[in-house]
Amino acid sequence: MVLDGENFFELPKEHHFNPYEMNGGSIIGVAGENFAVIASDTRLSEGYSILTRNSPHLYQLQPNCVIGSVGFHGDCLTFTKTLEIRLKMFEHEHNKKASTPAVAQLISTMLYNRRFFPYYVNTIVAGLNNEGQGAIYSYDPVGSYEREVYRAAGSSSALLQPLLDSLLGMKNQTPSFELNKTYTVKSSKEKVIALIKDAFVSATERDIYTGDSLVINVITKDGVSVEHYPLRRD
Repeated sequence: MVLDGENFFELPKEHHFNPYEMNGGSIIGVAGENFAVIASDTRLSEGYSILTRNSPHLYQLQPNCVIGSVGFHGDCLTFTKTLEIRLKMFEHEHNKKASTPAVAQLISTMLYNRRFFPYYVNTIVAGLNNEGQGAIYSYDPVGSYEREVYRAAGSSSALLQPLLDSLLGMKNQTPSFELNKTYTVKSSKEKVIALIKDAFVSATERDIYTGDSLVINVITKDGVSVEHYPLRRD
C-alpha cells in the first residue's frame, strides 16, 4: 500500500511463473581415435542446498553410446526417458541398434520439436561412429548440434572449456594453422582420463554446484567401462 496525500492505493503486482530450476552439474566429453570418454560429477543441487551427492548425469542408452545431460533435473529425466522409448521403437522397426550418428540426429529432432517450450538441458553425446572412431556431439536446448573433438557443459563449463582448449586443443600453441581438421584428439586414453580428473578437481574449487564424486565412462569397441573418482564434498 502506498500513501498518496490522504488516500491509499495499491500498486500492481507482478505474477511470475518459472517452470525451470537449475540443478547444477557438469559434464565433459572427449573423442579419441578409437575411444570416447564422457564424465560427470554426481552432485544435484537447488540453490545453496545439496539434494543428493550421488546423482550421475550420464545415461547409457546404447551399447556404444552414452548421453550426458545437465540443467533442470526434471527435464533431464523426461528427455532421457523419452529418448529411450524412441530408441526402442527404432530397434523394433529396423531390427538393429541405432548408431551414434543416428542417436545424435534423433536428439536434435527431439529438442527442436520442443523449441517453443524447450527442455532446459545441456546435452553431450559420446560414442563410436560407424568407422570405430570416437565421436562427440554437443547441443543447445533447442536442438542445434555440432560434432566436436571435446566439449564441456554445465555449471562449470566456463572453467572446464578453456582448460580443454589449452591442453587438448593446443589453441595458440601450434606453429601453423591446420587445414585438415580431425574430430579426435591425439592424446592416449589414459592421458585424457587423467586430464579430465584434473579439470574436475580444479572446477570444484570454484563452482559450488559441482563436486562429491566423478563418474567416467570410457567407450570402446568392447563396450562401456565405468570409473569413479572422489571430488571435493563441501
